[in-house]
Amino acid sequence: MDILRGQGDFMRKSRLLFAFATAMLVAGVPVHAQDKGSIRYRWHDAQGLPHYSDSLSSEAMKYGYDLVNDRGLVVQHVPRQLSPAERAAAKKLADQQAEQQRIERDRANAEAQMMSAYPDEKSFLASQQQSLDTIDQQIHTTQINLRSQEKALTDLLGRAADIERNKNPIPKFLVDGIAKQRDVIAGQRHALQRQQELRAQTVQLQARQLARYRELKAAQEQPAD
Repeated sequence: MDILRGQGDFMRKSRLLFAFATAMLVAGVPVHAQDKGSIRYRWHDAQGLPHYSDSLSSEAMKYGYDLVNDRGLVVQHVPRQLSPAERAAAKKLADQQAEQQRIERDRANAEAQMMSAYPDEKSFLASQQQSLDTIDQQIHTTQINLRSQEKALTDLLGRAADIERNKNPIPKFLVDGIAKQRDVIAGQRHALQRQQELRAQTVQLQARQLARYRELKAAQEQPAD
């Protein structure tokens, strides 16, 4: 009886071990085969009609496609291939967006530095006035130089007039000197005009900066919720 009972236990254990091994084989290798074979390709044509295929076609690549499993769920979407013109347009748009983000980032950094450097409006206004004073000094220096060059031209023209009154030909060096002096004066006047335009632009810019400074300062002083 003990022998028969032992043989029965051995047979039950053997059957359990065989069933377990079979389950492991079924759960291992076939599953991968089923997963691989269950993926299908789905895409929509130019009329919006859906198409399915077990292999990837040129039409699917043209319109873009979805990888669909055996339960009809999309496991991955692959966008359509872009034409060279579309790729160029997409790159241009991406570059523009990146540049806009860089500008906004630089502006935020500049505003943060501004608020850190000028804790109150008085110090901010003092800095703005210092910038205007620098430009005014440059304008004043150019005006002095311009008057000096204009006086030098007046002297040259006076000498040429005296020579003409004496009915003598004006020397070439004097003619060349007058022409050169006129060029110098033209350059000084152009420089003065640029400096005056710069001052006007700076005044407008500083007005916008002051308004922005006040906005940021007001936001800082608002109590936190």
